[in-house]
Amino acid sequence: MTAFFALATSLLWGLADFGGGLLTRRTPALTVVVVSQAIAAVVLGVVVVATGGWSETGPRLWFAVAAGLVGPVALFAFYKALALGPMGVVSPLATLSVAVPVGVGLFLGERPGLAQAAGIAVAVAGVVLAGGPQLTGAPVQRRTILLTLVAALGFGTVFALIAEASTTVTGLILALFVQRVTNVAAGGAALYISTKRGAPGLPEGGFPWGSLPALAFVGLADVAANGTYSIAAQHGPVTVAAVLASLYPVVTALAARGFLSERLRTVQAAGAGLALMGTLLLATG
Repeated sequence: MTAFFALATSLLWGLADFGGGLLTRRTPALTVVVVSQAIAAVVLGVVVVATGGWSETGPRLWFAVAAGLVGPVALFAFYKALALGPMGVVSPLATLSVAVPVGVGLFLGERPGLAQAAGIAVAVAGVVLAGGPQLTGAPVQRRTILLTLVAALGFGTVFALIAEASTTVTGLILALFVQRVTNVAAGGAALYISTKRGAPGLPEGGFPWGSLPALAFVGLADVAANGTYSIAAQHGPVTVAAVLASLYPVVTALAARGFLSERLRTVQAAGAGLALMGTLLLATG
């Protein structure tokens, strides 16, 4: 069960990143984040009311609030790092986020078996290579590296926090709703400050009404990924769930190949193969 839900997390996050990347070519990144998360918050609010999730309030919801505050910071740092480039360094380096939940799992006493440890090493190496690391070219700015590391730390922290936000299905839905509301509040504040400083808040043609379906998909896929990861982490070793969930760059690369006809470089193809091998080791270990 852990492997299934963690791999579903990778699929959903990979597709959400792909969709978000396409949208940010036409719309400011912060606007994409705020609008997509707002749509997800509305949908989750309806689900919470329909399922009676309000009865699940408790101290664990503070984990969801914390995840909602950390998430926009991580996204801002990640998008800023991508803007500074090169993406061939930023994308694979951001996968270091897996170190946070894996570290939490080890701290709590989890000890993966030999096959699982090998699978973790192979899968992480595959994810890094699947990002297509840039080994030549101009030197990378220290600011880019710093921002990427901040993003990785933030994403990993969200992984760890959302796994602790609830222990029941209805409670998880409420936790995801609280996380999204906090995301919108924090991201909206950042967007307001950004526009006050002169940065564009909308594309030249005005609000992207035609992109609402795509924005909704990005927001809902991100929510679903958080939910499946939480389930994976609660029903098996966090070390395994975190590594399998971190395979999303492979999905993004394959989506770019399928929808944009982007050709995978040799290093990316090799990384995808290693990631698959690591997945099999983790799933069977």
